[in-house]
Amino acid sequence: MADRGFHWLMVVCALSIFGIVVLIAYELVLRSQLSWHAFGLRFFYDSFIDPDTHQKSYWDPVNGHFSAVPFVYGTLVSSFLALLLAVPLAIGVAIFLTEMCPKVLRGPLAFLTELLAAIPSVIYGLWAVFVLVPLLREQVNPLLAAGLGWTGFFDNSNPTGLGFVSSGVILAIMILPIISSLTREVISAVPHSQREAVLALGATRWEMIRMGVLRNARIGIVGAIILGLGRALGETMAVTMVIGNSPEIHRSLLATGSSMASVIANEYAEASSDLHLSALTEIGLALFLVTIIVNACAQVLVWAVTRGAPAQAH
Repeated sequence: MADRGFHWLMVVCALSIFGIVVLIAYELVLRSQLSWHAFGLRFFYDSFIDPDTHQKSYWDPVNGHFSAVPFVYGTLVSSFLALLLAVPLAIGVAIFLTEMCPKVLRGPLAFLTELLAAIPSVIYGLWAVFVLVPLLREQVNPLLAAGLGWTGFFDNSNPTGLGFVSSGVILAIMILPIISSLTREVISAVPHSQREAVLALGATRWEMIRMGVLRNARIGIVGAIILGLGRALGETMAVTMVIGNSPEIHRSLLATGSSMASVIANEYAEASSDLHLSALTEIGLALFLVTIIVNACAQVLVWAVTRGAPAQAH
């Protein structure tokens, strides 16, 4: 009797996870109905003409016109920049820790890398405001504008230092431990026989890592990158503090913008109408669905390599 009760208790605990996800999705769908009926799918790709300025606009709570285009754009740009910066560094750290690092340093370095994931996002945001943004404004952005301004992607007309680049850098620091940790797990799951076989054929150490390790672990590494992307897409506080929170689309990466998570954090508590609240909830629903899909794909790819095997130090 006790075993049966324990069995059903564990089943209920497991099913409760699905129940929580379903309830969250149901509530988001319910609260976004007004926006769905008002704008439909146009909410994610259309714009409108501002009646006051007669210019293209996307987000106008005063007149009740809403479009998520600038927030989708800002989320994608900042997340892409984060991956561009974080992926090479994270994979390099993972390779060093699993294949090249002395045993004395492996533990402390792995601990410090994973410690980055435990720091609250608001602390990252404060560090970015006081250290990163001034550095970008005074040193990095002028250099980017001078060297690459001709591309149109680095127009330094924004003097604040806030914008897509600052949000991309802080996101890169935040997702680095996630990608690095999962990449180490995937690399550790590659059998020793693969390494020994490549070395036996006369390969150098780098060739062994490239052909015997990375080639076998590439699916799992892609999964780790996608999981990091999921974290970047949903990050709120740090991005809100440095992206500039401007509901506009700019070609320049040095310009200000806004993300799907940051507009919800900024405006939900002070929404001026039911339609405004519904539009913000619809953005939350889209972010919720995208995050679930991205994380599910990442977990499947990681599992395809590790098959649930625990990470081992070499």
